[in-house]
Amino acid sequence: MALTTRSQFLTSALGQCLVFFGIYGLLMAVSYANPQAPKIQLATEYSRENSDRIAEFFISEKLDGVRGYWDGKRLVTRQGNPILAPIWFTADFPKSPMDGELWLGRGQFEAISGLIRQTSPNESDWQNVRFMVFDLPEARGSFEARYQKMQRLLVGKSIYLQVIEQVSVENIDALYQMLDTLVAQGAEGLILHRRSALYTPRRNPNLMKLKPYFDAEAKVIGHIAGKGQFAGQMGALRVQTPDGRIFSIGTGFTLAERQHPPAIGTLITYKYLGLTVNGLPRFASYLRIRADMTPEYKDKE
Repeated sequence: MALTTRSQFLTSALGQCLVFFGIYGLLMAVSYANPQAPKIQLATEYSRENSDRIAEFFISEKLDGVRGYWDGKRLVTRQGNPILAPIWFTADFPKSPMDGELWLGRGQFEAISGLIRQTSPNESDWQNVRFMVFDLPEARGSFEARYQKMQRLLVGKSIYLQVIEQVSVENIDALYQMLDTLVAQGAEGLILHRRSALYTPRRNPNLMKLKPYFDAEAKVIGHIAGKGQFAGQMGALRVQTPDGRIFSIGTGFTLAERQHPPAIGTLITYKYLGLTVNGLPRFASYLRIRADMTPEYKDKE
């Protein structure tokens, strides 16, 4: 009887310990989790069907920077990870939440992406960064009203804040002429935002991106050895899209990138010209490593 009582006691004590450490571990995991991602709206691909009345849209340059979100107190990425900007960079930011792009200039994506990944901010590098504001997520009313409010809110506020200019075009031909002109100057493309649109925290058909090519992300799942002039180097990357499509990318790399290709598991951005009949990207070409986002992948290899 004593043995049974002692056994029951030990079992109960062990169970209590396991419950305690289980709860403790859960609390520790929660405490070290990334902050909750901000609820931001995302652009869709340009659709002629949604933009026949082009006068209903504001047009702006699509910047090749890193998405940033100012919640009124701190600057975070689209995943909610803190951006360790110098204190003086955000010192004069308003208390209102702002959605925008951290930008160093055209063709400087790698530089700004590397800068925000620093664990200790290089203050001299941040002198040239601008937070290009394109929306006020918590402001009411149409985008046109929010754009006017942005201009009033940020005038003379900080040299590191700038509202992205919005313009109008008369017709589709003028839209493509604007696209060609800006792309020739090094721009990535255009953003079309319906004047009457509300801020919608999801893929918003009233917010569209127009580029001379499509781009998307994929995960590196293998390296294909090069032949001929690329013998002894990487010839192509084997990649997988978030929806499970697998294909190879063999162009767009520098010599250094072929000698030291993106590691397996790395997320990359590639560009392409539409899809094949099999649904695979046509003429896919490597653009860059993408370290500022984490798409969800299906369990399919």
